[in-house]
Amino acid sequence: MNTMNTCARAASVLLLCGVGWVHAAVVGNEVSYKAGDSVLKGYLAFDDAVTTPRPGILVVHEWWGLNDYVRQRAQQLAGLGYVALAVDMYGEGKQAQHPSDANAFASMVRAKQTLARQRFEAGMKVLQQNPHTDKTKLAAIGYCFGGSVVLDMARQGVDLKAVVSFHGGLGTDKPAQKGKVKARILVLTGADDPMAKPAVVEKFKAEMQAAGAKFEVISYPGAKHSFTNPEADIVGKKFDLPLAYNQQADEDSWKRMQGLLQGVFK
Repeated sequence: MNTMNTCARAASVLLLCGVGWVHAAVVGNEVSYKAGDSVLKGYLAFDDAVTTPRPGILVVHEWWGLNDYVRQRAQQLAGLGYVALAVDMYGEGKQAQHPSDANAFASMVRAKQTLARQRFEAGMKVLQQNPHTDKTKLAAIGYCFGGSVVLDMARQGVDLKAVVSFHGGLGTDKPAQKGKVKARILVLTGADDPMAKPAVVEKFKAEMQAAGAKFEVISYPGAKHSFTNPEADIVGKKFDLPLAYNQQADEDSWKRMQGLLQGVFK
């Protein structure tokens, strides 16, 4: 998605998300790491004024790739007292400028579940090895494509305390098996999102119930796909996609995420 290259625009995103300015001590660094033969380029954010280890959060990008939007979300999490790593699921930090490229990148990862898990767990390892992180307390959040990724990691039993999907894809051809899901799951979806229609939402709920997972689904009336991203309307119009920002849903979903994280990390 189009990047936000000025301080003013970055500030407006943070204010729209209802969290105010990121703490002045928050630092962000580009990090390179490997998964197999692939070089991945992520973004690590933390508050360097905090001296004790704290929970780590993996942040998985939309299908556009690891852009400024997901970096800002990592900064926000750091401002809340977490160590946040925005992971690179595409390799080499690739970003898509057109939906056809985004679809190709995302489809490549979706088609190879072992690749997705390998790249996700490579990010987990980076986060666990960081001295600021309490490696026993990890969670993951994801947006759109990233939402589907974190849900799949939960389905596969990856050792996370919680996963949160913001307007993510809910379908799968490999449903969770009973007793395998370790993470608490929070799904935040738009009631008017054509990519997560009511029938798909109900099927997801049935899957989680059958698996014995601890989960919650919040559906926002009137919210469409990408409702947390302030640039959704611009991009939707540019490419004729059903995207729209919804400030109320954005702010409420962020608060619900905070509540879940505070609960699992007590």
